[in-house]
Amino acid sequence: MKLKTKDFDSLLNKELKNKDFKKEYDALSNEFTLAKEIIKLRKKKNLTQKDLAEKIGTSQPAIARIESGNYRNLSLTFINRLAKALDAEPIIHLKSKGA
Repeated sequence: MKLKTKDFDSLLNKELKNKDFKKEYDALSNEFTLAKEIIKLRKKKNLTQKDLAEKIGTSQPAIARIESGNYRNLSLTFINRLAKALDAEPIIHLKSKGA
């Protein structure tokens, strides 16, 4: 069964009321933000995960891991390949933790 976005958003909003859940969710917010952006751009281009993987020379499971937010050591080179395939521009910056 596929979970509809509206159902997911309702569930997420409910879970975010739990302090421990919110703390962990916030700690991963950058990963989730990047994952959501990739999914949105991929769908806008009418590409499957497999299509995108083929365009950038990787595997479909690699794209699935990135889109799940479950990835480590994602290189700038790889991000640039993703951006090019999705007709996007990566914007990468650092900010002070206190900001």
